[in-house]
Amino acid sequence: MSTDPAAQLATLEALAAYLAGAFESGDAGVLMEAFAAAARAEGTTHLAAAAGIPQLELRQAFASGEMSMSTTLAIMKVIDLHMPGAAH
Repeated sequence: MSTDPAAQLATLEALAAYLAGAFESGDAGVLMEAFAAAARAEGTTHLAAAAGIPQLELRQAFASGEMSMSTTLAIMKVIDLHMPGAAH
C-alpha cells in the first residue's frame, strides 16, 4: 500500500477535495505538503485543463509552492466547482 498521497489523487474530484482540505486547514505546512503531492499527482493533469493553465506550469508552481494570484484564483475556482455539495 502506498503512503504517498499523490497516488490517491488520480481524479479531479479527489485532488479538489484534497486541496480544499489543505486550504481550509489554514496551516501553511499542510498546504505546502498538499502542493508537493499535487505536483506529482495524476489529477493535476485534469486540474490544469479545467483551470486553463499549462500542465507543466501548474506542476512547477505546486512543486515550488509559489503561484501567481491568477493561478491561485483559477485553482480555487475549479476546486469550488468540483466539491461535492458546493453551491454554484
